Amino acid sequence: SLSPLSAQEIIVDPYDKAALADVERAIFAANLGLTPSNDGKIIRISVPMLTEDRRKELAKSVKKFGEEAKVAVRNIRRDAIDFIKKAEKAKSVSEDDSKFYQGEAQTLTDKISKEIEAMISKKEKDLLTI
Repeated sequence: SLSPLSAQEIIVDPYDKAALADVERAIFAANLGLTPSNDGKIIRISVPMLTEDRRKELAKSVKKFGEEAKVAVRNIRRDAIDFIKKAEKAKSVSEDDSKFYQGEAQTLTDKISKEIEAMISKKEKDLLTI
C-alpha cells in the first residue's frame, strides 16, 4: 500500500515483505529522481522540492507523453480507415458511407488531438508556475 506521511514523504508497505527489496530496486530503477530507503518493514521515499530545472524536465516529459498519445490516436485512426477501406472493397459498405466514416474518423482524431494538446498545455503551465 502507498500512503503519504507528509507532503515530502511517501510510505510504501508491500503486502509481501519478501518483495521489499525488489520494490525498492524498482522504485530506484524507475529513474524518477526519488531515493527509497528500506528499514526492513516499509520503504520510505523522500520527495524532494521541485527545482526550476526539475520542473522543466517534468514539462518535457509531459510533452513527450502527450506526443506518444497523439501518435497512438493517429495509429488507431489509420487502423479504422484501413478497416473501412477493406469493408468498401468487400462491398459491405457503400462508397458514400466509406467516405463518411473516414471523415468521421478524421474529425474524431482531430478533436482528440486538440484535447491532448490542451491537457499538455495545462499541465506544462501548472508545472512551470511556482
